[in-house]
Amino acid sequence: MAKKEETINLVDTFSEFKELKNIDQTTMVSVLEESFRSVIAKMFGTDENYDVIVNPAKGDFEIWRNRAIVADGDLTNPNLEISLSEARKIDPSFEVGEECSEEVHFADFGRRAILNLRQTLASKILELEKDSLYNKYKDKVGTIISAEVYQIWKKETLLLDDEGNELLLPKTEQIPTDFYRKGETARAVVARVENKNNNPKIILSRTSPVFLQRLFEMEVPEINDGLITIRRIARIPGERAKIAVESYDDRIDPVGACVGVKGSRIHGIVRELRNENIDVINYTNNTQLFIQRALSPAKVTSIKLNEEEHKAEVLLKPEEVSLAIGKNGLNIKLACMLTEYTIDVFRDTTGEPNNEDEDIYLDEFRNEVDDWVIDAIKSIGIETAKSLLNAPRDMVIEKTDLEEETIDDVIRIVKKEFEE
Repeated sequence: MAKKEETINLVDTFSEFKELKNIDQTTMVSVLEESFRSVIAKMFGTDENYDVIVNPAKGDFEIWRNRAIVADGDLTNPNLEISLSEARKIDPSFEVGEECSEEVHFADFGRRAILNLRQTLASKILELEKDSLYNKYKDKVGTIISAEVYQIWKKETLLLDDEGNELLLPKTEQIPTDFYRKGETARAVVARVENKNNNPKIILSRTSPVFLQRLFEMEVPEINDGLITIRRIARIPGERAKIAVESYDDRIDPVGACVGVKGSRIHGIVRELRNENIDVINYTNNTQLFIQRALSPAKVTSIKLNEEEHKAEVLLKPEEVSLAIGKNGLNIKLACMLTEYTIDVFRDTTGEPNNEDEDIYLDEFRNEVDDWVIDAIKSIGIETAKSLLNAPRDMVIEKTDLEEETIDDVIRIVKKEFEE
């Protein structure tokens, strides 16, 4: 009796487990049946002659073994066969050749069988939990969730959702100035769900442009209602972002709606992003105008487009060049990301000395400058000597990724040519 009670308690245990882990009843019944069959198959080599009946309403189960009745003395496999004399103890009317069904108690299989069942059940339930976690979060990719910071490591932070599921926020997906303590709540967007070897990993991100987009959707009702559309986003997390918005309703000012009265709507987003500066501009299909807006607050004099190569040469007054490039080159970098054009800015040298002088292609300097240096400068759209002299030095260094000394040497050689 004690063995049978132990087995029933086993089912009760996993019935409670089922409630905690949100596994539906049908699935749990199936898992229980498969687990019983797995243990029986290990013990007897087959489970085909067993019927397993799980009764979730009562929280119990029945196992019936079906065996062929053979004449006394002809018994060869006690698991598949039963002698006539033994069968008639169950029912006196049995005859040789008939099938005998009898209920067996799992506890009678011994303590090892019960332990095997526990292990099998635990393993199958773990698989179910993993599948459930993967299916739950693969549908949440691109949505913002809030979770509790549980553990902080050097390369990533572990968070727990409301159900205790583990979520990962890698350091590379955190804003550089993010700082968390255990127990705090963090908001992030579900970036991706990996499932290698049936081991799901939910990766969160706070640096993704999607995170910024979802924050705007939450703060600006017109975006959520579809009256304003976010067309493009460019971000350098924790530093600066540019977002291009558009409205199909002339009565709505998309930029004003996103910023809010006295910045009321955008302030919350800026705080969430650790004081990341956000420029909101009007989107337009007019590429020249879009580039002009993207370079704001700089005022552009003229733009020359190469649509095939997605390049733009922008002419600005000398005092506007630094505004176009921005601190640490952030403004022009974001403008390039937003417009999907390579933007080169040049000073408007109208009226300056040497303006009428003949220009020289950089290829003419290959005797004095290494070919790979010339090619690197040409790769950013600077083809001539004057273009190099008119281009901001810091921009050339950043975009070519060449050493400062190398660029300074080239500029010195080019200047010398004009001086002569």
